[in-house]
Amino acid sequence: MKNLNKEEWKIALTTNKNSVLMDVRTPKECQGGMQENAIQLNFLDKNLFIAGVERLDKTKDYFVYCRSGARSSNACAVLTQKGFTTFNLLGGMLEWDGKVV
Repeated sequence: MKNLNKEEWKIALTTNKNSVLMDVRTPKECQGGMQENAIQLNFLDKNLFIAGVERLDKTKDYFVYCRSGARSSNACAVLTQKGFTTFNLLGGMLEWDGKVV
């Protein structure tokens, strides 16, 4: 896992053509807006999260974010243990100033 601040995150997302953007917040949290093109996989629902992880492509690079950066860090740790390449957004959506849909 590599931690990225919001500026590093923006650059990495635009230059990495192998990236998947993942929001690990709850569905209710996501109703307030998500980063564009993000998939949602609720980290707090452990069974659903692990089932979702099992369907992911390990050849992709996963850019993971949450509300503040804590859950996404934990999610990255799980993904990394399973052989994925991950990037964590420091500060999460609380620090994010980019586009939200």
